Amino acid sequence: MLPKNLIVAAYLASALRYFVFAGLSYMIFYCWEKDKFRKFKIQAAEPGKAVINSELKYSISTIVIFASMALLVMRSPLNAYTKVYHNLGDHSAWYFIFSVFAAIFIHDTYFYWTHRLMHWKKIFPYVHHIHHKSHNPTPLAAFSFHPFEAVVEIGVLPVIVFLIPIHPLAVGIFSLYMIVLNVIGHLGFEFMSERFVQNKVLRLFNTSTHHNMHHHYNKSNFSLYFNFWDRLMGTLHKQYEVQFKNVARKARENNGTNFQQKIETINS
Repeated sequence: MLPKNLIVAAYLASALRYFVFAGLSYMIFYCWEKDKFRKFKIQAAEPGKAVINSELKYSISTIVIFASMALLVMRSPLNAYTKVYHNLGDHSAWYFIFSVFAAIFIHDTYFYWTHRLMHWKKIFPYVHHIHHKSHNPTPLAAFSFHPFEAVVEIGVLPVIVFLIPIHPLAVGIFSLYMIVLNVIGHLGFEFMSERFVQNKVLRLFNTSTHHNMHHHYNKSNFSLYFNFWDRLMGTLHKQYEVQFKNVARKARENNGTNFQQKIETINS
């Protein structure tokens, strides 16, 4: 039986991670400074209260599920069967750094294929549609998953710890990277310049526009951190780079052109 204080700490840490990154981002960009950052908004419309409430409700259940899986894998007797090591001296500093990047790449692949599975017509209406209630997502949507999907999402943790030797600190760094990039994907604001997608390396990294388009169109842009799986499998939206440049240019010129107008132009 795990100590009660350890269980409480795990759930508090999971909640804190969400509310510090997702909650604070929402307050800054959608409440306190929304007029200041309006020119960077991808979709001009403001999300309704019903969507915000749904994002919060499902995110809270996800927090519980994520913390429960972390306790099961990292703190229960199951941990003895993983490749988690607790003595930093067991592996070099270079390996520690490598393990963080390996976890990120494993997660990127895991997410792409499970995400596509969630869009299967036999699953989507019952599970993933919850996340897609946010057609115009806010940072609060970062953890807004149906409970079954939340289990699938955190399923990457046992995959990682059973696949590669990894220190709990490396897992912690990876989990912070995950929430930060997830919040950026759902931010609803684009701060990168037009040149981002013109660079041969940077263009492989996803942007807020990339995932925002996924929420709007629903049938493209399935990747998480990088878009090479989208490019390889032909699921990158054909207008992604054009749309990104339009959004970035709008912010730079502050000419009031909005994302919805651009979508209507593309669809016409």
